[in-house]
Order: sequence, then C-alpha cells, then structure tokens
Amino acid sequence: MTRVIAVTACGFILAACSMSMPSLDFFRPGPTTEVLRIESEPPGADARTAEGQSCRTPCELTVTHGPEVAIAFALPGHQPQTVAVRPDGASPPRLLPNPVYAELQPAAPPPRQKKKAPAKKTVAKKAAPPPPVDGEPPPPPPQTQGGGGGSPYPQNYPWPPPPPPQ
Repeated sequence: MTRVIAVTACGFILAACSMSMPSLDFFRPGPTTEVLRIESEPPGADARTAEGQSCRTPCELTVTHGPEVAIAFALPGHQPQTVAVRPDGASPPRLLPNPVYAELQPAAPPPRQKKKAPAKKTVAKKAAPPPPVDGEPPPPPPQTQGGGGGSPYPQNYPWPPPPPPQ
C-alpha cells in the first residue's frame, strides 16, 4: 500500500512539473498615463498626438508614457509646429514640458501673381472722304448696316442680295 501511495505522489509531482505556471503579469503596474495641458498662441489650434488623440487648444489630453510623445499643432493661416514631450527620468516619471505650449507663426502670404493687362482691341477707322472741290456736289453719305440708306435690302447679310423684282 505504501508503494501505491508513493507512485501516486510521484505521478502528481511529475504532472505538476509539466504544467506551465500561470503568468504573474497582474502584479505589474499597467502603462502609466499623464494628463498633458496643451496651449497655443493664438488659441484654437488643432493639437494631435501620433496615437490619434486630438483636441482644440486650450485643452487637456491623457497620454501614456513612452520614450517620446509628439504633439502636432495646426491652425489655418499659420505654419504647423510639432513639440516633443519626453519623460524626465524621475520616479514616478513625469512628462516634460507640461503644459505644452506652441506659439504659431502666421504663414507667409502666397506670392502675388502679376495680372496681365487686357489686350487692347484696335479698331480700324475708315478714311474720311476728301474735302469737296469747289463746284462739286458733296459725296453721298455712307450706307450703314441694316439697310439704313433707303435700300430695300440690308447690306449685312453673308450672301449676296437677291435680284431686284421685275
């Protein structure tokens, strides 16, 4: 009987050794986070982290500690800017700078394009008739478009006028 108990005990011990141990990760603290205060001049800039968090300044973001956190600032009409935030090495680690501050510079105005002067249309002037010589009758007035000279047919048609009626 003692042999049976000894063999059973050895079997349990052998089974316990082959079984993996449960992880003790629950004793480790999770990743530490910190609230960053984010400000800009002028206010109202869009602040965004590489992890995808974003807010409109002035605001606060909760970020996880890592080797470096970059905050990108963007505001229409201003040059974008990125500020790096690093842990200070103390225990517990803190992110510096906190608050994060960015002074955004106005964007340079786009270069002005020179406007081309509109091309001037040249209108050919008709030569004036020569002055009448003494005793000659004055020349007849020129006919205007649209048959204004008493002609029954307008002169501005693109085809020749029809033959006169018979």
